[in-house]
Amino acid sequence: MRVASSTGVVWRRLAWGVLLTLLALTLGLTANTLRRRSRQPAAAALPSWNIDMPAAAERLAGAVRIATISHDRSPAPAATFHELHAHLERQYPKAHQVLKREVVNGASLLYTWAGADARARPVLLMAHQDVVPVAPGTEATWTHPPFAGVVADGHIWGRGASDDKGSLMAIMEAVERLAQSGFAPGRTIYLAFGHDEETGTAGGQQGAKEIAALLKARGVRLAFVLDEGLLVSHGGMKGLEASIALIGVAEKGYLTLGLSTQAEPGHSSMPPDRTAIGALATALGRLEQHPMPSRSNSVVREMLETLAAESSGANRIFLANLWLFEPFVRRQMEASAGARAMLRTATALTVVRAGEKESALPGYAAAQANFRLLPGDGSRDVIEHARRAIADESVAIAPVGLSWEASPVSRTDGAAFATIRQAIRDVFPDAVVAPGLMVGFTDAHHFVDVADDVYRFTPVRARPGDLARFHGTNERVSLANYAEMIRFYHRLLTLTATDPSLPTLR
Repeated sequence: MRVASSTGVVWRRLAWGVLLTLLALTLGLTANTLRRRSRQPAAAALPSWNIDMPAAAERLAGAVRIATISHDRSPAPAATFHELHAHLERQYPKAHQVLKREVVNGASLLYTWAGADARARPVLLMAHQDVVPVAPGTEATWTHPPFAGVVADGHIWGRGASDDKGSLMAIMEAVERLAQSGFAPGRTIYLAFGHDEETGTAGGQQGAKEIAALLKARGVRLAFVLDEGLLVSHGGMKGLEASIALIGVAEKGYLTLGLSTQAEPGHSSMPPDRTAIGALATALGRLEQHPMPSRSNSVVREMLETLAAESSGANRIFLANLWLFEPFVRRQMEASAGARAMLRTATALTVVRAGEKESALPGYAAAQANFRLLPGDGSRDVIEHARRAIADESVAIAPVGLSWEASPVSRTDGAAFATIRQAIRDVFPDAVVAPGLMVGFTDAHHFVDVADDVYRFTPVRARPGDLARFHGTNERVSLANYAEMIRFYHRLLTLTATDPSLPTLR
């Protein structure tokens, strides 16, 4: 009886211990959830002003009609860009009176709007002039021809309307209006419009890179750079009814590895145990089945913590308590290709070349695997990972083409990020603003050596169905959204040109 009694006491104590632990855990989760305070600044009441949208839309449509098409490693002819430059001069005469214009490397544009305070570090707004081609055979599937520049059904249609002539023209619309009002910036403002961002892996080598080198040679140090990037998205997250505007504070790096195998060539009627194609296929399978490990990096963690205070229901509890639920949240993100790309260095098998005749065994097979490097993962890390995953010394592995490391992570606790966030909130008051990771690459990565911080944001609204329009069919921007784009750049220029909290020269 004593043994039974002692055992009962132990079990009761254990049950009470479990109950108290669960109670403490529940209280801790609840406290963490309730402690989350919004990081969103109040939206300012902007003065109302009318935009002549038919005229503004026609100016953008006119830019779309100039087919500044870049192909891989080959931008459009310089004459095409000169036509676009002439269009800008005609449409924005006041802007061209206050701006100093320089043509860099034949087709890129660098504008300078001199500020009154020489001590205040300048800011740089970016966009690119070139566009991607239209996929052969798809022209007939467009609602309006891709380079007709049609304004219809509440939208401006055509290649480049959103990527990225929409931003370029919206910036110029904002500068034109400020110039007409007699506005004089307190700090110098630069505008950089590259001409080869869409040339594949050579993106920005002739344009943005040359502009950055020119500024560096002149001793210019920028307070911040803002280029194209993440969007104002709708309906992309459970438990969050608001739109989400992500500011890219970093972008992933870029590396392509060439893989090759050799074997004895011969007749297909007498295949050996090992063929070049078979060995390469095995290597590619192993590489795809063993990607770089996922991890919650600092950018993603801050993004989730920012969104936590704006979320509701279970999602708020999960995001407010990442110390406990991070593995679960990460698994949920892994289910989406876009979110998954924020968590790991991505592996993509992109090119395979082997064999020329169906009855002949090739002596050589080659492939390429493209990697987008997460901040914290270096090129050497990826190469070593590939060697371990493939585990076959007969497969040669070597970098090919251009490569670069992931960008530094720009600050979110300084005046530059706060200024951009405020401008977004003022124009998109329905949106929650948070930092994010740019999973592709932009011209912005060429400027990390001449700027304190580099950010990536495009003031374009996008619902899930709209994402396929970027580089796809029926690219367009709505008239209402284009008005917001103009207002955003107008507000941002007003804030940055007068904000004394932004850095000064030291």
